[in-house]
Amino acid sequence: MNTPDFSKLKAVYINCTLKQSPRQSHTQGLIDVSKNIMKNEGVTVDDIRFIDHDVAFGVQPDMTKEGVAKDEWPTLFERIFEADIIIVGTPIWLGEKSSVCQKLIERLYSMSGKTNDKGQYLFYGKVGGCIITGNEDGVKHCAMGILYALQHVGYSIPPQADAGWIGEVGPGPSYLDEVSDAKNNDFTNRNTTFMTYNLLHLANMLKQNKGYSAYGNSREGWDDGTRWSFDNPEYR
Repeated sequence: MNTPDFSKLKAVYINCTLKQSPRQSHTQGLIDVSKNIMKNEGVTVDDIRFIDHDVAFGVQPDMTKEGVAKDEWPTLFERIFEADIIIVGTPIWLGEKSSVCQKLIERLYSMSGKTNDKGQYLFYGKVGGCIITGNEDGVKHCAMGILYALQHVGYSIPPQADAGWIGEVGPGPSYLDEVSDAKNNDFTNRNTTFMTYNLLHLANMLKQNKGYSAYGNSREGWDDGTRWSFDNPEYR
């Protein structure tokens, strides 16, 4: 079996914990499992704890132009957009992704109307996944919302693009607590590994092919009157 070369890829992990640095984040603990695989494969990795940044609420690219005093999103977005792969990490609160994660999704959405040099929506050719931790049920529920949002704005989602760890129901041990023995959970370790490599494989294929062909999916082409094989007399 030939070993793929992932060294030209860049990934960004965005931890949507509610805890500011340097407080311990259990979500970061599982993120680090995936991140170490990436690093061992030669991938360039960036790591963002979203709550540490003064990002405004809103769905515009720069909320200071909407009257907000400060918004770090434009600068932070440059780091995010440099990456071929985005991995969103979140804890579970009340069965849902964190409020910080929802803010991230809304700010990604604020950029989704922009286009690339092929006239496609901006995130075409980039790949997304998610990592979720908690001691209540909800990994799949949170993953559904996050992965739907990522694909909706243009990210590509490979097979098994989510991984998570869940402890006992109630105020039980969390991922990094020694008593949980979560680091030795074979199911979580397997899913985290498969997710990481599936993200790498898809990102590598897209990068080698310079993203998607613009045939049939260019917003600029549609606005200019191109209809490819779409046939409707009203457009003639």
